[in-house]
Amino acid sequence: MIVVPVKEGENIERALKKFKRKFERTGIVKELRRRQQYDKPSVIKRLAKEHAVYVQQLHRQED
Repeated sequence: MIVVPVKEGENIERALKKFKRKFERTGIVKELRRRQQYDKPSVIKRLAKEHAVYVQQLHRQED
């Protein structure tokens, strides 16, 4: 449960902004979207491999 303490006289928009930021950091929406679609294990492995190659290329360019 996300709790956002609101100080006396604090603007409600500011409190709402704090809540949204905390909510986004929890990753609930990201996890929900990930669970809505089934990905085959082979697809997950392929994407992980592609990502690893991409990261290696980035590191090579920095040198």
